[in-house]
Amino acid sequence: MSKRIFAILLAVLMITALVGCGSKKRQPIQLTLSSEDSEAILAAAGIVLPDAETAPGANTSIQYCYYYDDFHNYSEDELVQTGYWTFQQKYHGDVEWIETTWSDINNDIANLVLAGNPPDFSRAWESSFPNNFINGLYQPVDEYIDYSEPLWSGMEYFSDTFFSVGGRPYMFLTDVKNNSMVLYNRRIFNEYGFDDPAELYYNNEWTWDEMMDMALDFCDPDDGRYAFNGWHTDATFLSSTGTYLVMLDAESGKFVSNVDDPRLERAASWLSDSGKNDLPYPMWSNGWTLNYGEEGGGMKEGKTLFAMGPAYILDEITSLEQEEERFGSMENEEVMIVPVPRDPNGDGEYYIDSIPMGYCLVKGARRPEAVALLAACERFKIIDPTVIRIDDKQKMEVLKWNQEMMDMWKHMYDLANSHSTIVQYSDLGSVTTYVGNMIGFNNGENPSTWAELKEANKESLEYAIDELNAELATYNAE
Repeated sequence: MSKRIFAILLAVLMITALVGCGSKKRQPIQLTLSSEDSEAILAAAGIVLPDAETAPGANTSIQYCYYYDDFHNYSEDELVQTGYWTFQQKYHGDVEWIETTWSDINNDIANLVLAGNPPDFSRAWESSFPNNFINGLYQPVDEYIDYSEPLWSGMEYFSDTFFSVGGRPYMFLTDVKNNSMVLYNRRIFNEYGFDDPAELYYNNEWTWDEMMDMALDFCDPDDGRYAFNGWHTDATFLSSTGTYLVMLDAESGKFVSNVDDPRLERAASWLSDSGKNDLPYPMWSNGWTLNYGEEGGGMKEGKTLFAMGPAYILDEITSLEQEEERFGSMENEEVMIVPVPRDPNGDGEYYIDSIPMGYCLVKGARRPEAVALLAACERFKIIDPTVIRIDDKQKMEVLKWNQEMMDMWKHMYDLANSHSTIVQYSDLGSVTTYVGNMIGFNNGENPSTWAELKEANKESLEYAIDELNAELATYNAE
């Protein structure tokens, strides 16, 4: 999504109810902000938005089907979606939310498409590609976006490499965010005499071996101490190899298996050792619950060493109280973040798992130009220097991030927007089943060796990939 900022930090805040009094529905309110003229700043770099009088898609209301609504505000202390604000204020556009649930979203969009009443757009996730296009939920966007324009600088590589087939881009990509990190409490590291991971990283010494040594020294299940506490520890660690089991080959436009890649074999061995030594909290034997109930929970109490997982572990926290209750004191600068360590036998690079932000265009959308215009507004605000300053301000003043933590967060964002970025496609139909079999390591119980996992799944995985590529080829031909 585009930059979203706390209303309490805006220079001017005006609140106007959009729904009449007495309604039992949630009442969206209009948050209007005033900031310095960023358009002139960006125009100097050739970055401009279309003219408000002639822009295709202006003065249009578009329908958005998703399981949450981050466009409208329902109270004055929520976050402002600045791209939507620009779409409203500059182009007099609007977004109508068609509410659904996480489990029903694909079925609901499919039923609306079949009924000849499709919504216009939905959120872009890596899980949307390519299955939801092959299955007729979404359509390519090449008629409505030109990634070579300055506004989209940086998005073209990501689109071409990860979300294009046959030269056609499949999503309006407005941003790329890092989707992997390691979060830790420096007070705990000092108590155990461990080196600081951030310092090791800046010295190019933050490796799998360093993390393993710390984890083994810290972990004591009898005392309730575990090195890792999170839902996606395995997948996050695999991202540091620079590859995944199944990747899209940008040149051929086909998905390929990396099952024989030695990088994955080394990572599998590390994860297997982690499981054998009881380093991750055993959520599989505790009703699929985490230590202290949340990812990274128990860190403040010294019961969790690392929260290794997606960046949302930290990014979605919007209050200081929630942050400190889980991870430790922000005032005392206990909390710190760092990229996932690198393979000591690899190429020396640090890799980061990334996710797309933006929109998918629904098949048969009736107002595609307006969706493209909203995406342009969102992209403009993501690179808007005023909004970036306010976003930084809220992290430092509301959430009490220190400058070192801010610098590392921005560094990981830069990694995600570089050629060190990779994408894990989380839903590739039947392919996903076999990927899950191989990276789940039997949910930590009596972990198999990589050789055993390959033997059990390789043939089925390759067959599933062939099927996926055949379906994709048929779709493109049609």
